[in-house]
Amino acid sequence: MLSERTEEIGKIIVNAAFKVHKQLGPGLLERVYEVCLAHEIAKTGLDVKRQVEIPIVYDEIEFSEGLCLDLLVEDSIIIEIKAVEQVNPVWNAQIISHLKLSNKDLGFLINFNVPLIKSGIKRFINTNKLY
Repeated sequence: MLSERTEEIGKIIVNAAFKVHKQLGPGLLERVYEVCLAHEIAKTGLDVKRQVEIPIVYDEIEFSEGLCLDLLVEDSIIIEIKAVEQVNPVWNAQIISHLKLSNKDLGFLINFNVPLIKSGIKRFINTNKLY
């Protein structure tokens, strides 16, 4: 179960995605949506980092060549941004793995290349969270 604060931040992220999509529409490059979404979220006062490198631990060794998250909000919510015609099912597994390996609470896969942004937003909860 997510904290009330995490749910609140999740709503802010979804609202920011709606604003960006309404302003820009579909058809642009992912990095355009990334920078605009980060800006829109930051305007609310939340901490947003772009292209965050997360090391992974495997076989008790930490590898710096780990994950690269598109956006990390308040050090707890991952956002992966796409701008594609069709979402590849492997991206669902990817964000679930990112949540597990980074021990973050919540993740969003947001595809901006859709007519209605609500159909481009998928939400994932880390059910393997280590507290």
